[in-house]
Amino acid sequence: MTVLSAIQRASSRMGIARPDQVFGGTSPTQLRLQDTVNDVAAMIAFDSGRDWTMLKTLGTFAGDGATLGFPFPDDYKRMLKKAKLWPSASPNSPFTYYPDSDTWLGTQVQSFQPVVGAWTILGGLVQIRVGGATSPMGLGDTAQFYYLTSNIVKDNASLLKPEFTADTDMFRLDERLLRLAMIYRWKQDHQMDYAEAMADYQDALATTAGADKGSNILVVGEQRLPTGMEYAFPGTVVPN
Repeated sequence: MTVLSAIQRASSRMGIARPDQVFGGTSPTQLRLQDTVNDVAAMIAFDSGRDWTMLKTLGTFAGDGATLGFPFPDDYKRMLKKAKLWPSASPNSPFTYYPDSDTWLGTQVQSFQPVVGAWTILGGLVQIRVGGATSPMGLGDTAQFYYLTSNIVKDNASLLKPEFTADTDMFRLDERLLRLAMIYRWKQDHQMDYAEAMADYQDALATTAGADKGSNILVVGEQRLPTGMEYAFPGTVVPN
């Protein structure tokens, strides 16, 4: 479903006329719709605190024997909640992450030698040390990680981008969430009663986020029970 279709389906509950065009238009309503739909799309993608599987993207830092600080990919939004850097030089163990800058500085001043390697984020760069303070990844070595991309929209040619710019663009996450968020935010911004609309969105967000995970483990065959174990009485006990 295109962003225009999503807005059209939501328009009656938003209390506005069904638009024939949103992006490319310059009327006050069209401009407000453009701002609102991009705002709620970012809210769904990034403010829910969810590492959406659709937005997880593999990144790679390539060592050259000299570089210590690596810039993030162009579409980087944030690290995953449990992000790890996995080095090609020692694939059985990830680099050690130091979230505290003082601790990181201490390891560098003391020339602390990590078993595999260490990393942190400073100044918008991922700092990687495989040994002491001046030990970069070697030439040909890599460190791979997953991050959350900022590209939450795709156009009609399936090219990814960070926001809607055309009526034919599509949201990469759940389209129903986009409609419900549009309805509640539009009502909120226009001093309308939005409590019920917000509750509808929050319920849908919780359900969708809860389902956004891998498959459960499948059990094939009969259930296995310890030797001598018997099932509980299958009937109903009625007291006299």
